[in-house]
Amino acid sequence: MEPTTQPGINLFGDELPSLEDIGAFSKVAHGSEANMLAFAAQAEENMSKTSPRARLAVGIALYILGRDEEAVRKLEKAQDCKEKFIYTAFALRRSGRFDEAIDSLKKCPKHGGDAMTTALEKAATYRLAGDFEKAEKELKGCANFENVSADYHCQLARLREVEGLYNEAIDNYQTALELSPDHQEALFHLAYRCDLSGNEDAAIDYYEQIASTSPICVSALLNLAVLFEDRGQFDRASQCVDIVLESHPNHARAILFKKDIESSKTMFYDEEKEKKKTRKNQILETPISDFELSVRSRNCLKKMNLETIGDLLNITETELLSYKNFGETSLREIKVILDSKNLRLGMALEEKQFGPMDSVEGAGVEEEDKGILNKPIDDLQLSVRARKCVEKLDLHSIGEMIRRTDAELLGCKNFGVTSLNEIKKALSNFGLSLRSLD
Repeated sequence: MEPTTQPGINLFGDELPSLEDIGAFSKVAHGSEANMLAFAAQAEENMSKTSPRARLAVGIALYILGRDEEAVRKLEKAQDCKEKFIYTAFALRRSGRFDEAIDSLKKCPKHGGDAMTTALEKAATYRLAGDFEKAEKELKGCANFENVSADYHCQLARLREVEGLYNEAIDNYQTALELSPDHQEALFHLAYRCDLSGNEDAAIDYYEQIASTSPICVSALLNLAVLFEDRGQFDRASQCVDIVLESHPNHARAILFKKDIESSKTMFYDEEKEKKKTRKNQILETPISDFELSVRSRNCLKKMNLETIGDLLNITETELLSYKNFGETSLREIKVILDSKNLRLGMALEEKQFGPMDSVEGAGVEEEDKGILNKPIDDLQLSVRARKCVEKLDLHSIGEMIRRTDAELLGCKNFGVTSLNEIKKALSNFGLSLRSLD
């Protein structure tokens, strides 16, 4: 098996690469699906080796492959060195075992680990654990690296960002880039912060800087594609996704996004038509109680659970007249109301266009635990594309989502059939579905 390497870097060679070289090696390994498969095979080939040095290399490899628990177990039996303790900390941190990660990091300086690097990683660990006070304390201990270290300013920016101090975060990201223009972490998080703040031009510029480097950064390219698509620049969005698929042909999000972009190219949004549709829906949802009716007619309609104009379009004259105490006089009253709106009884049944305005508490939903309806949209785990469209519709809970119809979602700009199917599948996992007008 040909080793997966950056020129001059071989994780499984006689000498362990430096921490900086291991980081570069990791980026190469993640640069393509083929590299990851080849690297995984190399790791398996070395798995049975029992020397402390071999266990160290394999433990680091397992971390790079995302197999954190295995990495921790393998590294426990490796030789004591700064690489062992820092990669053990990384694996523990990613597993959510923050206290153990801190303990491992504390051992790094005793084995030649750089004090500033260790302090910054401890700050990152405390930040991820939600202990901002301890993260701040660690960073204050590195204050002498202000305007000297890009890594220091990047970590400070990450902390300020989670604290909600966005302007300070941006300032520190920019300082990091002034000190190290190619600092990938600072570039990505600055781009993402600009994107969230609505500064799309700056976000695109920063993402493009990342996209121009090698190996590729999948997250940056997909986020860039979303921005291009929102601007209607579908060809540029496709180019970004194609770059991802070239290196990662089975990347699920990229495949889904590619389909959505292709759908967007053929979509036509008729704003006037949508306005008319909205006005029509408002009419259909008008309560019958808003109109003057005789007491008999009102009582009959109430017993029949006919509450809106839309409900009347889903029942025929014959069905109304078959109801006890509902006569020709009441029928004429109803017809006058509908005639004033250019509508008629049974119209929806005939045209199959405007169905009954069923409430979300209808069949199949009222048995569901109300707690499900209050769950946030994030619980559906939607793709970036679908999530952005949902945000535009100002939907925050699953309950709000199932009040919408297929047509309402498809009416959102850049929302395609692929995203619609994704949402339907996610809702079905909770036993729910979108509101139906059929």
